[in-house]
Amino acid sequence: MTAPLGPYTPAVRAGDWIIVSGQLGQKDGALVEGGVPAQTAQVVENLKTLLASMGAELTDVAKTLCFLTDMGTFAQFNEAYVTGFAGHRPARSTIGVAALPGGAAVEIEAWAYKPLG
Repeated sequence: MTAPLGPYTPAVRAGDWIIVSGQLGQKDGALVEGGVPAQTAQVVENLKTLLASMGAELTDVAKTLCFLTDMGTFAQFNEAYVTGFAGHRPARSTIGVAALPGGAAVEIEAWAYKPLG
């Protein structure tokens, strides 16, 4: 897992919720090559890793907030997102932004519902 680019915690538990801060398509400290599809796939892997560290999985995700620097890549993003989340379809918002940290093209935040005990 890559260290955060800023002063924040990558994932926190708030009662029955696990909130995962926005993840980029980074592996070993660098953006993966291959554009939006590859970055999206890596973001989903990063989400899986953080969720697993807190006893959750992608199927526990109830909501994602997604950011793209180019809404022209929306179809590519959707394809990689659907593949990464398999049959699970959390509620989602996708927003076009001017830029993302580290030159990323994609960022995804996730909220997972995983009751304690």
